[in-house]
Amino acid sequence: MLRTPALIGITIGALLVTATPAVATAKPPSGVVDALQRDLGITKDQAISRLANEARGNAAAPGLSKQLGDRYAGIWYEGAESALVVASTSAADTASITRAGARARVVPRSFAQLTTVKEGLDRTAPPASVHSWAVSPQSNSVVVLTSDEQAARAWVAAGGIADAAAVTFEPSSERPRPLYDIRGGDAYYTSDGYRCSIGFAARRGTQLGFTTAGHCGTTGITTTGYNRVAQGTFQLSSFPGNDYAWVATNTNWTAPGVVNAYTSGTVPVRGSAVTQPQGSVCRSGSTTQWHCGVVQALNSTVNYPEGTVSGLTRTNVCAEGGDSGGSFISGDQAQGMTSGGSGNCTSGGTTYFQPIGEALSAGGLTLVTSGTEPPPTGCQGYEETYTGSLTSNQSAYQPNGSYYQATVSGPHTACLDGPNGTDFDLYLQKWNGSSWAVVASATTPDPDETLTYNGTSGYYRYRVHAYTGSGSYTLGLNRP
Repeated sequence: MLRTPALIGITIGALLVTATPAVATAKPPSGVVDALQRDLGITKDQAISRLANEARGNAAAPGLSKQLGDRYAGIWYEGAESALVVASTSAADTASITRAGARARVVPRSFAQLTTVKEGLDRTAPPASVHSWAVSPQSNSVVVLTSDEQAARAWVAAGGIADAAAVTFEPSSERPRPLYDIRGGDAYYTSDGYRCSIGFAARRGTQLGFTTAGHCGTTGITTTGYNRVAQGTFQLSSFPGNDYAWVATNTNWTAPGVVNAYTSGTVPVRGSAVTQPQGSVCRSGSTTQWHCGVVQALNSTVNYPEGTVSGLTRTNVCAEGGDSGGSFISGDQAQGMTSGGSGNCTSGGTTYFQPIGEALSAGGLTLVTSGTEPPPTGCQGYEETYTGSLTSNQSAYQPNGSYYQATVSGPHTACLDGPNGTDFDLYLQKWNGSSWAVVASATTPDPDETLTYNGTSGYYRYRVHAYTGSGSYTLGLNRP
């Protein structure tokens, strides 16, 4: 970190496109295409095909995982144009995976089994020679990066991992450290003397702010912008363990929902669909500006000097001091904020980023996107209506992030109108004296849901969940 002082019943369409694709997707930003050509050594047509394939594969990934169930063993991309690969523990899934337009792999361990192994390592303090570890669906193992394999093997053995054979080791000369100087798009400066970078604009209710790295500042630290104008205050910060933060900005600042790609112009942010291993990512930072590469591993746990941080994404994108907190983006989909790494942009390096989804969920934040559409106008005729915007796998609670009291028994009815082409779900929860319990739900594969529940008096709230897709929604409800 750098601051300065079986796919049965699933239809995913053609996931592979030709070198000159004709696909119904948004035209990729030229700055992304040009940078991928430069940093990955591929042609313009390959870069365009790569982005189109990854957009389709990322959209299909949640459904693929859900349909394969306990046979699911991970997905990733292969080749210059990012062909989608789907792994299963059963050879019986091969034909349906192939028919869906993906490449099939049959492996001995499921993704859940590998995750259990990885979680076992997370519970054991590592030696300094262990740099990071993550599930690798490509190798069907948990890969430990280390400068001392003997010490790493002893650490795994001491952890009592039931399936130690699932752990593999790779030599590593990196030494991850906080990237205290990293800036995602534009620089900002903290009241305790550090410079970091803006990740992505995000709102908490009506309050505008931006995400960044948690190691850049603790709650209460104030910031000034790249122009040294008063900017905001850290209201959320988590590090180590995680590495995310949110800064609430003052009224001097607005948010167009873009990333500064420097000589490549600006890149719009239109959502936050997670790209898979070997998918393309680009990073913006104040020291080294705009660079691209690929995802090497999801859900990595990294052993920083300050403590371990879990849930990070490992990439081969370079970074240097002054780049911390800055934007990682895949096409026009926000991925996360620069956390830490090793190396530089002359000889190359490794960089980890904090996925944005966890920060949005923890802070009750909504990603600001470019040209955000207004909420849909459905669900008319209800006594109360509420609106909001969600990114994929994010939730919001209504009314207004709180709850309501029903003083009599009777029907609770609700209508959810989500954006077309998404899968938004609705849950009604009731307070049982110690926690919120789901008492009714509407979870079809469609964006729109209706729900009715006859309940007794008590406290209630609605949870709106973006199972897949992003955008604005409207919720109408009636109380007893």
